[in-house]
Amino acid sequence: MEVIGSVPGAPQIPDGAEAMTILVKLPPRSAGSPPHRHSGPAYGYVVKGEMIFELEGEPQRVVAAGETFWEPGGDVIHYQDGNNLDDAESAFVVTMFCAPGQPMLIPVSAEELAQRSHLRAQRP
Repeated sequence: MEVIGSVPGAPQIPDGAEAMTILVKLPPRSAGSPPHRHSGPAYGYVVKGEMIFELEGEPQRVVAAGETFWEPGGDVIHYQDGNNLDDAESAFVVTMFCAPGQPMLIPVSAEELAQRSHLRAQRP
């Protein structure tokens, strides 16, 4: 057994949460999902390619095949999860813990993005 990623401390999982695992495939240069949040934590693994990953308050970074990522969910905005490659598909598997009665992905409006712009890390 080889540990390839871990999350320090126990993520807060909403009471009665539904755990779901999805496979996301993105064509070359796909922007991925628009800015959004999740009602609970999410933990993922890049299966192939690379993705640009950015959470509110953290600089964007590239997560390559064989690497993991996670987000705490709740109020934190997930800005990016797009394919970083010009010429190849990227794919990742993510397990999310969704609060009961809430959607897996909650879009963030342009107005809210503007109001919270001071919380976004500087981008390259």
